[in-house]
This record gives sequence, structure tokens and C-alpha cells, in this order.
Amino acid sequence: MTGAVTHSDVTRTETVVGRIARLADDVRRRGLPPHLRADVARRVLDVLGNSLAATRQPTAGTVAAVVREWGGPADATAIGTGLRLPAPSAALLGGTLAHSLDFDDTHLPSVLHPSSPVVPAALAVAEATGAPAPALLDAAGVGVEVAVRLGMGGYDRALGNSVFFERGQHATSICGAVGAAVAAAVVRGLDADGIAHAAAIAASMGSGLLEANRTGGTVKRVHCGWAAHAGVVAADLARHGLTGPPTVVEGRFGFLQAFCGEHADVDAVVAGLGEHWELPGIFFKPYPCNHFTHAGIDAALELRARGVDPARIAEIELGVPGPVLRTIAQPPEEKARPRSGYHAAFSGPYTVAAALLAGDGPEHGLGLGHADFTDEAAADPDRLALAAKVTCVADVRCEEIFPEQFPAVLRVRLTDGRRLEVRVDANRGGPGRPLTPEEHAAKFRLNAEPVLGSDAVRAVSDAVLAWPERGEIAPVMDLVRGA
Repeated sequence: MTGAVTHSDVTRTETVVGRIARLADDVRRRGLPPHLRADVARRVLDVLGNSLAATRQPTAGTVAAVVREWGGPADATAIGTGLRLPAPSAALLGGTLAHSLDFDDTHLPSVLHPSSPVVPAALAVAEATGAPAPALLDAAGVGVEVAVRLGMGGYDRALGNSVFFERGQHATSICGAVGAAVAAAVVRGLDADGIAHAAAIAASMGSGLLEANRTGGTVKRVHCGWAAHAGVVAADLARHGLTGPPTVVEGRFGFLQAFCGEHADVDAVVAGLGEHWELPGIFFKPYPCNHFTHAGIDAALELRARGVDPARIAEIELGVPGPVLRTIAQPPEEKARPRSGYHAAFSGPYTVAAALLAGDGPEHGLGLGHADFTDEAAADPDRLALAAKVTCVADVRCEEIFPEQFPAVLRVRLTDGRRLEVRVDANRGGPGRPLTPEEHAAKFRLNAEPVLGSDAVRAVSDAVLAWPERGEIAPVMDLVRGA
């Protein structure tokens, strides 16, 4: 069976997936408002930069080797490999690259990194179908919105945390698979029924466990790749006639009940859908490490700016929201001596020590950079000695703010007995402290220039930022394909 098919009209009911599909279909036909398209263009550029920076990571080589073995038609770009692959394979590699350095955007309070699974899926399908750039932005934007809305459905205000996270589930890859399917279906030109079925199919495909954050392993880097792959496949399956349940989100055995149980909040998924957009409030990351560590880094940089000499520090206390401790502070012995640069990116003690010692180094003007998360940097004796002085604790005020922000307080006792404190309630990169256009440009340059060179970096940046009005995808993807 080939080509588009007619589905049963699941969207005539008031099911959640039906309402999502109607919004996505409206965006497909009418387009996003200009300010949202511009926001998505910045996110696409952010994903491309993060992906290019990750091309030399071992996990990228692993996934590239697998998709090479799979083979297939040369429909879409496998970033940094010189290859063109089938769209699902390109999405698998693209999503893996986008998430590999933990430099991807974050939505609060769902604690999702939505662009990493959604944008690679939309890019792969758009390139394979020859879709124009504005249509790509529309599809990616609504896919990101769907992903974070599902994540919000798993946020328990009484608990003060994501239920997905409490249960050890990676909400980014679980919800991202559905968002990626919506984006892929919109690019493919599926109608509301087809989009609904694509989303409902992908709801059976998302997965991801967070244990690697605690005790090691590189599998988490592939989570967003698999979600992007699943989204592309789900849209294709819907296009060829596979169907999903109309109550896939809210049903007794549906998405939210299965993952979050009685703590699920179906209303949060659809409240103000199409009227209020979460999209522009999603945080961009200034540092290539777990977002829970960022406020601690900001506090450490502030202490350094005040002239605090790390050699004169006797002890450090890092206060954070209680739920954050499991990711950046436990087990304590693992976090004080991270086993690799990747694990250092999930360590509160290490990131505080790195910021106090490295500060705003020569790599760029944002703070910590990729050089702070190499295996060599993670094994640096000076950083480890300072990290050993850090004790991580739950802080009441931080818990009151979390997870609308990821706050931190840093308290330092110096060898002369003086005590200093810096409290950071709002993260850089969000609506309250947005990155400037110059900082966005610096981040993309940091990520892409070692791979592309300065001329290509400017060409890619200029082209993508013009996509809300016009442009073709192919010339940009030709530049990021690499050798």
C-alpha cells in the first residue's frame, strides 16, 4: 500500500489528541505568527550548532556506524558525516547529536529539552520532501509545543516536580517522540486525522530511563535520536494507514495514565491550546551541561568576579531544590570525582569548581564551554580538589521557586573565616534573563566554527535566521553535512 490514505475522523471528538491535531493542522494551513517563526528559527540554529559540536563524540560515531550499515535512499542529511540517508536514519543521528552535549534548550516546569527530538525529525522530513523553510519552522514549532504540553501533563504541583522525573523516566524522549511525530506529519502534509494518528502511534514508541545520569553509561545521548526516529516512522506509518487510539493521551491505558498514574494532569495539556504558546518561554542554555547545574555556575562566576581566590576557600555549600539532588549530587562520591567529561556535566560539585577556577575563559564570552567538559578537564587535580570541598544540600527557598526556575545558592567559607553567599533565583537564557543576539551568535560560533570554519558559520546563521520569511533548506544542510 502506498501514498496517502483516508483515516476515520478521530478529530471530531473532544479527545486530547484530536485537539492537538486540529491545532497542528491549522498551523500547517495558516502558518505560525511571525514572532513564533522567528523563535523557532533561533531554536533550529541552536540545534544545528549543538549537533555540529557533538560530531566528534564517541556516541555520534556509534550511531553513524549503525545508520551507515542500514543504508537506504539518500533523502536527508546525516550531519557531519558527509552522508545522505533515509529520513528516519538522519533523524536518529540528528537527535543523538542534538542532545549529546547537554547544550539543548529546556522548558520549565516540564523539564523537557524539546527541540532536540523535534527539530531533527522535522528537518529530515522537510529535506526529504523538499518542503520550504517557513513550513519547516511551522512544523517544528507546533511539534515542540505538543512535546512540552505533554510534559506539563506530567508535572505535579503538589509534588513540586515532574512525575516522569520522579519515576526515573526521561520525559524529553517520551514526550518528544509524540512532538516529533506531529512535526513530521505536518511537514508531510497530513490532514488533522493523519496528524492525530501519527501522534497516537508515536505514544507507543517513546521511552527513556534516567539512571545513566546517576551511575554512568552513554545511552541517554541516544534518547532524543530514538524519539526523532520514532516520530518520523510514526508519521510514515500513519500516512500508509496505521491508526492509533483516539483517547491515547487521557485514556485508562493511555499515555498519561501509563507514565504518570493518578498524578497526571490532562487539563494542563490542553489549557489555552492555540491561544497561549509555551514555545517562546523555553530556555536557551549558555553552558554545555545539565541545566540543574547552571544557577550554581552563575553563583560561582559571581564569586570569581568579586575576586574570591579559590585557593583560599575552605568549604563550599551548594543549595538547590531537593529533587535536583538526585541528578547533580548523588551518589556523592560519583559527583565529586566524575568518571568522564560527560559525567562532569551532571555534577554540582564539579561545575561549581570549574566555574571558580576557569571562569569566563578564552573560549567564548558565555562562561563555561566545551573545554571544561573533556575527560582531561574532569580529571584535573585542582578541579577535583575543589569539588571535594563542595557539599550539596536542599534549600527551602530554592524548592519554593523550582521548577519554574532551577535556582541555587552558593555559600563559601574562606580560610580566614569570612563567609560569602550568592543566591541565583533565575537562570540565564530564559524570559527573565534572555541571551542577547550577540550571545546567541557566540554560542553558535563556539559550536560550529571548529567543524565548518568561519565563512560557513556566517552563511548558515544568516540563512537560518532568514527562514521565517523565505529560504530553502537544502543549501544549509549541504553546508552542515560535512566531509
